[in-house]
Amino acid sequence: MNTAELLVQCLENEGVQYIFGLPGEENLHVLEALKHSSIKFITTRHEQGAAFMADVYGRLTGKAGVCLSTLGPGATNLMTGVADANLDGAPLVAITGQVGTDRMHIESHQYLDLVAMFAPVTKWNKQIVRPSITPEVVRKAFKRSQSEKPGAVHIDLPENIAAMPVEGNPLRKDNSEKTYASFASIRAAAAAICQAVNPLILVGNGAIRAHASDAVTQFATLLNIPVANTFMGKGVIPYTHQLALWSVGLQQRDFITCAFDNTDLVIAIGYDLIEFSPKKWNRNGEIPIVHIGVSPAEIDSSYIPNAEVVGDISDSLYEILKLADRQGKPDPLAISLRSEIRADYEQYAHDDGFPIKPQKLIYDLRQVMGPDDIVISDVGAHKMWMARHYHCHSPNTCIISNGFAAMGIAIPGALAAKLIHPKRKVVAVTGDGGFMMNSQELETALRVGTPFVTIIFNDGGYGLIEWKQENQFGKGNSSFVHFSNPDFVKLAESMGLKGYRVESALDLIPTLKEALAQDVPAVIDCPVDYRENHRFSQKAGELSCAL
Repeated sequence: MNTAELLVQCLENEGVQYIFGLPGEENLHVLEALKHSSIKFITTRHEQGAAFMADVYGRLTGKAGVCLSTLGPGATNLMTGVADANLDGAPLVAITGQVGTDRMHIESHQYLDLVAMFAPVTKWNKQIVRPSITPEVVRKAFKRSQSEKPGAVHIDLPENIAAMPVEGNPLRKDNSEKTYASFASIRAAAAAICQAVNPLILVGNGAIRAHASDAVTQFATLLNIPVANTFMGKGVIPYTHQLALWSVGLQQRDFITCAFDNTDLVIAIGYDLIEFSPKKWNRNGEIPIVHIGVSPAEIDSSYIPNAEVVGDISDSLYEILKLADRQGKPDPLAISLRSEIRADYEQYAHDDGFPIKPQKLIYDLRQVMGPDDIVISDVGAHKMWMARHYHCHSPNTCIISNGFAAMGIAIPGALAAKLIHPKRKVVAVTGDGGFMMNSQELETALRVGTPFVTIIFNDGGYGLIEWKQENQFGKGNSSFVHFSNPDFVKLAESMGLKGYRVESALDLIPTLKEALAQDVPAVIDCPVDYRENHRFSQKAGELSCAL
């Protein structure tokens, strides 16, 4: 066999089901080997879409998603999705074709040093320079990608190496053991929790990766401690739980800010600083912190833990519970905040304004989606509203990129989600800006048979940037953010999809239900009233934290 065939055998050994990517001259041998493989190659319309598919596949499964490109422009197109996976903590393996090693010392057509290029956006990356090292490179790539904190790795395969004959076999996968926290750190954490009067739990995506949802819920319930989640920690504790304070992470004050103002201890569980900077909730570094995670705390002047519990999260929480005999009640302010948060959410249930307010649109979406159905949010003003108003029963049912936060992720991500969970309803929520960045992957979705619904928050501009401009320079002082759009219904229909346009607030639920019943992807064009952005900012500025 040749190196490309051995590479594919190694990928099969790692349990790879799908590879997302584009064909190219320099990966021809890999594509030929895949023709005889159990792995399904999904031809995408752009390499960025392929990388986003692998990104969301990795985040939802915990197994590395794999994307493939050729060299040069194909590889550069992968970069955004690879960087997104790396900063969001999603395991991903990117494989690129490359010129032969005999051409690298001279100026060559489409040649770039891809190992150097991918270094800043990956945990590890390597070029296969000898056929015989292929099994070691692949095994190391997957182990590094999937180990905590997960992220992206890159394998570069020169075309002459891919064609060379080789003997070898995939390496046996090792069984990594869980690590457990020290008794001293458990005791220190328990003591801090027992002494706190108004403790608050801040839970992040690391708890989802560690499958610690049940442990977090039991820990909070037995110790009577309110819980706020980051955008990427949605669903760790069910939003219906009496101690759930829903999401934190907006770049301005909100109800949940009051809980942080009043707390005397933050218990950070699976919290990544990249999700929401501690300088936003602990500016002067005065709030005591207990850090509970698989990895040690990152260094930050506003995040210096008093106790650091490093090990398996569920085990750590159960061990702390054995020692923490806290008898206190939840902070009365936090409980009153929960009532205010819920009242704010419910007030849009019957709003009939048009264009539709983002709060109403998301409220209705939640009514239609089941507890295990999945939404993938793109990046833009709608992401802020999704984070604030779309609430989850369980983990990984609302995917938000908040590490790298790249526009264009929703449609490719929804395709990956539907591949993994074909029986669940899947909705991509995107702005008109993000939609136009990767709308071509709707053709891919049609071709591979993944019917999901795309809802477009249509405001004819980059709404989030306009919101920030007006916050900084005053209402009406936005610039360079407006554009025109195609007829989204006709665009969908021209691709063989179903297209819908919402023309009143009463249209949304029946339209969404009809779209979800289709056996092809569907697109819903929904005009949105982003005047709510300014109203929210004004309200946040007037927020009082008094009981």
